[in-house]
Amino acid sequence: MERRIHHAALAGKIMSAENAAAHIQPGMTVGMSGFTGSGYPKAVPLALAGLIEAAQGRGEKFALRVLTGASTAPELDGALAKAGGIDFRLPYQSDPELRSRINRGEIEYMDVHLGQVAQYTWFGFLGKIDVAVVEVAGILPDGRLIPSTSIGNNKTWLDLADKVILEVNSTQPMGLDGMHDIYYGTALPPNRQPIPLTQAGDRIGEPYLRVDPAKVVAVVETHAPDRLGRFSAPDETSQRIAGHLVEFLKQEIKLGRLPENLLPLQSGVGNIANAVLGGLRDGGFSNLTAFTEVIQDGMLDLIRTDTIRMASATALSLSPEGVQEFARNIAHYRERIVLRPQEISNHAELVRRLGCIGINGMVEADLYGNVNSTHVAGTSIINGIGGSGDFARNGFLSCFVTPSTAKNGAISCIVPMVSHVDHTEHDVCIIVTEQGLADLRGLSPKQRARAVIANCAHPDYRPLLQDYFDRACRDSKGKHTPHLLGEALSWHQRLLEQGSMQP
Repeated sequence: MERRIHHAALAGKIMSAENAAAHIQPGMTVGMSGFTGSGYPKAVPLALAGLIEAAQGRGEKFALRVLTGASTAPELDGALAKAGGIDFRLPYQSDPELRSRINRGEIEYMDVHLGQVAQYTWFGFLGKIDVAVVEVAGILPDGRLIPSTSIGNNKTWLDLADKVILEVNSTQPMGLDGMHDIYYGTALPPNRQPIPLTQAGDRIGEPYLRVDPAKVVAVVETHAPDRLGRFSAPDETSQRIAGHLVEFLKQEIKLGRLPENLLPLQSGVGNIANAVLGGLRDGGFSNLTAFTEVIQDGMLDLIRTDTIRMASATALSLSPEGVQEFARNIAHYRERIVLRPQEISNHAELVRRLGCIGINGMVEADLYGNVNSTHVAGTSIINGIGGSGDFARNGFLSCFVTPSTAKNGAISCIVPMVSHVDHTEHDVCIIVTEQGLADLRGLSPKQRARAVIANCAHPDYRPLLQDYFDRACRDSKGKHTPHLLGEALSWHQRLLEQGSMQP
């Protein structure tokens, strides 16, 4: 295994994952690295899960408050959840075992905007951080840390935790060295100063994370890849959604509302997002920039071909093939990618200043433009709001995309009233399905409803939505945002009772 620990005192703290995990005690709050399946600790959480299972086998309660950057992987969220070792989790998750236990009421889960986690921690809202467990790519002779494939909230965990455990992963390419930009200029109110970033690629910090060596209680050497999945090729539905959005952006350029190279792009994770990025490339766009959270395969391809000349993010979330491509041409990417803490990648001040174009997925939208991006039938969490709210509220354009139906047509993704609100009508500019695009800017609620029904609803549900809206306009007590309150959530009730929203 390649030795990457060049600080003498920290090299003296190398130990097994089991011995390192023993520093974590029941009831502690633990800040873990990791963001969308990259840069998370691989060995200590698995060893910790073993300790938890052994303790619970002796009849001892052993559960933790676990804070991360975003979702992690089975070795962390999955293993700890299966062991019954999590009693509180934030801010975003995607592991099936963890999700199941949250929805069964066994784990408390706080869904929060990704851009707010670091400041909530600094404010003291989340209590004391007892231990930080952070993966890094290497340790320099002076003790500074080469960050891994994600930064997330690592700066905050390292700064505030009483104890620190480092995992040094020799699988992570050393070519990452120099790709990161860690800004140490944030402060608490009333002492905050403007963040001096005016272009997506600006470097305003330093390439390395700092840590007080005296706080480091363990260093664990690992050699394991990030656990990342593959995205399927864009299907016809995704391509149609992408086509509508690309044509809209071209029209905005013609109208003088956007420059030819657009504004910095923010793109959520998933097949539709990849399709939209591919549509931009195929649509002849060039000289683009991105100010986003995650660089996935679709964006990496645009950087490879110089369609995107500069991308800022907090994590790389690549397929195995994408990882190979990144490592093979890392010198090319190091000149075009900046990885930042998520308190910077998702900072409201920067998103507004740069004028980001946010493109995010959703579960459903209602007639008036409210968006649910997190819950099924209002009560069961899927993953979480992630960073979509940071960009929807503060960006130049907030676009939400979804197929018009789900579960082979049993579910309409356009409904009379969303069963859970993540993004209010005030933060949503554009709704896109494979049926078409509704531009909600400058419209009253009733005007928005007509646009959504006409452009985004599936033909199987469009007459039902029109009927509901017509009757609501006639019978609703208030005529500003017409609703039939006894019927507004009946579509979701039918889904729960009958398995379909169709009457």
